[in-house]
Amino acid sequence: MSEPASAYSTVVVGTDGSESSLRAVARAGALAGACGATLVVACAYLPTEADERELARAQDVLGDEAYQVVGAHPAEDTVRTAAERAAAAGAGKVRTVAVMGSPVETLLDVVRRENADLLVVGNRGLNGIKGRLLGSVPADATRRSQCDVLVVHTTD
Repeated sequence: MSEPASAYSTVVVGTDGSESSLRAVARAGALAGACGATLVVACAYLPTEADERELARAQDVLGDEAYQVVGAHPAEDTVRTAAERAAAAGAGKVRTVAVMGSPVETLLDVVRRENADLLVVGNRGLNGIKGRLLGSVPADATRRSQCDVLVVHTTD
């Protein structure tokens, strides 16, 4: 008889500081706590010197999926707040990372670097027409992830 599959040991969750993403963080925190897993809270951000036209263009195309965080200091504040929310939900071991880059690439990079066995994302952007036509962070991350992905229902 083979050994049963073990619980998750490292869980990665992404946040942009929005209430929707913080709901995913809370669910990831509760799950990580229940499994005794380490939770890594990640936030992607644009550099503060990003061209304002580039930011406006991204928001026109992506709407709600555009960057919520610009700059390393706001990103650090975002992950600190998210880590508090995760701990309140039950996470025992929480680490935070703020990485300059696109949300999907950042999440996948953190999953690889941390050797994570679960990625948690919110469902914001999955149901809208823009998300279906252009892709969304949860859809792209789910499709490209090399580990299990939990999509948390975070939008009404």
